[in-house]
Amino acid sequence: MIQTAAPPTLDGLFRRLLARQPDALALADPPDKPRVTGQPQQRLTFAQADRAIAALAAHFVEAGLPANSVIAVQLPNTVEFVLTVLAAHRAGLVVALLPQLWRQAEMTVALNRTGARAVVTVSRIDGVSHADLAMNAAVEAFSIRHVCGFGDDLPEGMACLDDVIANGPAAAPTATQDGRRAAIISFDVTAEGFRAVPRTHLHLIAGGLAIFLESGVPQGATIVSAFAPSSSAGLTSSLVIWLLSGGALILHHPFDAGVLEQQIGEQGCNVLVAPATLALRLAEAGMLSRMPALRRVIGLWRAPEQVASSPPWSTGQATLTDVYLFGEAGLFGACRADDGAPNPVLPGPQRAPRDAEDASITGEILLTPKGTLALRGPMIPVAAYATATPSGNFLIAQPLLDHVDTGYAARLDRTTGALCITAPPSGIMAVGGYRFLAHDLQEWAKRLGQGALLTALPDRLSGHRLAGRAQDNARAREAFLELGLNPLMSEAFRDSRAASG
Repeated sequence: MIQTAAPPTLDGLFRRLLARQPDALALADPPDKPRVTGQPQQRLTFAQADRAIAALAAHFVEAGLPANSVIAVQLPNTVEFVLTVLAAHRAGLVVALLPQLWRQAEMTVALNRTGARAVVTVSRIDGVSHADLAMNAAVEAFSIRHVCGFGDDLPEGMACLDDVIANGPAAAPTATQDGRRAAIISFDVTAEGFRAVPRTHLHLIAGGLAIFLESGVPQGATIVSAFAPSSSAGLTSSLVIWLLSGGALILHHPFDAGVLEQQIGEQGCNVLVAPATLALRLAEAGMLSRMPALRRVIGLWRAPEQVASSPPWSTGQATLTDVYLFGEAGLFGACRADDGAPNPVLPGPQRAPRDAEDASITGEILLTPKGTLALRGPMIPVAAYATATPSGNFLIAQPLLDHVDTGYAARLDRTTGALCITAPPSGIMAVGGYRFLAHDLQEWAKRLGQGALLTALPDRLSGHRLAGRAQDNARAREAFLELGLNPLMSEAFRDSRAASG
């Protein structure tokens, strides 16, 4: 009987690199990590990272977390994030990615929605006590059985993972590795509301390959990532590309231009992963031209409808790959043309790299009859976006399609046949990587009393920005913080005079 190898997992890719180059640099923290989290900066080889991963995985098993249970992670872009994700997978767990700006209300919803059994956080990020946030959210989630964190001054009852790593693994976990199993859960907002989106290892690897092949990342590249790792795109564009390349992953806590320039220069980084609008601003300011080792820039567009009107790429020694993000549904990439303009994207099968005749098909772009863009292919979690419609007292599930409608309005150019993305999904506001239903904004504003207003205004850099008005803006900010809401909402009620100053 012929036995076929199990599909690859992220930890399996890491172990291959470990066997090949145990003493090579694997991970490096941002230089300003002491300011961000109060912890010392770390540089880990593959062997050192493996020992930390083994210790964390053993701790999760010893804490009684059964295989395939969910562990929620809210961590900054530091080595602890990468170690925790790989350790959870080695222990057979599924990682739920909690964005850094989420506060107690959103965290509680996510924990309850996924039935998470554990939470991993850090004592503080940029002065905010995320350890306290995690403990308060855990109290409201009945499924939580274990809360742990990195850093000093952790609340009573929270296990210290720094001590776990320092003491080393007690026993190697024996969870079965299978790429067809769920690896992460990220969170999206669609017209139907808040949605948990699970992805397998194969989904993630397929997404990483689409970016890796289109951008031409070389083997052994030194990659600096300045994109928050709290989404599937953030994970695939950093951790997965690193595992595919087999080089070093240099982490940057978004955003400090001086620190980023220091990292690229001192580490000799070949590849930069960053929000596309930020990359274009850095190129315009001339910063990237001062980095002779930098050869490839991967720019992620949270508002893909803005790509066509973006300025041309003018940094000669480095190529730019535009990566179009559609919430948590999926992505595709297109390297810029020789003149620096965005390359036209045609509907149909997408190849990477797209200028190679024998290139692999990474996915497919469709236009739906209602004029919206849809995606299908190996990275698309179709089942997660299946909807149900009410019928009497029952919910009737719609037939499962082979694609996901992103809701982005799109059309074809009559002359070239190229895809034109014209507008984001109706009723959904995006502020950077955070999406809200317009209706929900108004519901939150109602809690502030009569006359209060919270709305989203168009913004060239982040898609939208929140603006609020209340009889007492200072009290409105305090009220949103007391409700445990995203600070984007409370900051919307800044006094105009203070904002202009």
